[in-house]
Amino acid sequence: MRIVVLMGGNTSEREVSLRSGAGVARALESLGHEVSLLDTGTGKFLSDPDAAMALGRGAPASPAARGNLPAAAPEQRLAVYVRSIPRAVDLAFVALHGGDGENGTLQALLDLAQIPYTGSGVLASAVAMDKAMSKRIFRDSGIPTPAWAECWAPEDPAAPWHPELGAAEIKRLGGYPLIVKPNEEGSSVGITVVERPADLLPAMEEARRYGRLVLVEAFIPGRELTVGVIDDRALPVVEIVPREGFYDYAHKYTAGASRYDVPASLPPEMSRRLLALGLEACRALRCRGIARVDFRLAEDGTAHCLEVNTVPGLTELSLVPMAAGAAGMSYQDLVRAIVEAAPLRAAR
Repeated sequence: MRIVVLMGGNTSEREVSLRSGAGVARALESLGHEVSLLDTGTGKFLSDPDAAMALGRGAPASPAARGNLPAAAPEQRLAVYVRSIPRAVDLAFVALHGGDGENGTLQALLDLAQIPYTGSGVLASAVAMDKAMSKRIFRDSGIPTPAWAECWAPEDPAAPWHPELGAAEIKRLGGYPLIVKPNEEGSSVGITVVERPADLLPAMEEARRYGRLVLVEAFIPGRELTVGVIDDRALPVVEIVPREGFYDYAHKYTAGASRYDVPASLPPEMSRRLLALGLEACRALRCRGIARVDFRLAEDGTAHCLEVNTVPGLTELSLVPMAAGAAGMSYQDLVRAIVEAAPLRAAR
């Protein structure tokens, strides 16, 4: 098939996306496909996977160290880039993490262009990216998720903001520590573990940098676990153990910063429960193809669903390839399965 890999973009996950796309492109070429690579951050077609890897090589800089992210390109620019994809392409492989690549915008543009693509469609992409909305669906579907509060900032990023979270609300969330996060970011960007009242407002201001809606969530002491799903099949549970502190952006993308146990050391019944919940969460959001479901396993044995990622990382340090390997799938097998799960183009 003629496949274009969409990667890069302008979000805080740009470098990771480029590395995912480079790995995917190599795998697709080894499987005999005719591959092109499009960086949606610049609109340029890259010459080969090495070019994408060069752009995304090295430890990504912490988003917190970058100051406010540069203004995104005008919305119409992504539409122009999608229109630049040759009509002869059979499939778009979406390796674009975060932002317009994961929130349904790219998926809507590809639908309009009648280009089939990997992963979830518009609805599932939009709802999964919106953590507050997905948590409502989890709750209504009987899938445990940490309690949360929603705090809206003014539309003007420069406007002063004085969010108030009363003592009763904090008590409802279980008291300190609390988790503060942006509503629509991935890769743990903008997340803070707040240990004391004095740190709550700075954490909310940090999360506000990535969007108007800030979530304050109950902290669940316990274990960090994730379940990869491919074509309605749950992969072995992965446990993430940071070498120190919290599983933040640096721990995700710095080699050696975290340990990964796959399959996770769990009682068989608990492992089956997590796999079932991972599938339930994906079905509840109407996901298709590939996804990853993140959990916190509380000390009482309750698995709390945090979120569903509809465009999970496919780098050398990413969790879904690890889980696939534990299931006996090579990286090429995983990429093949993602392609085979995508809808086909109607006959022309």
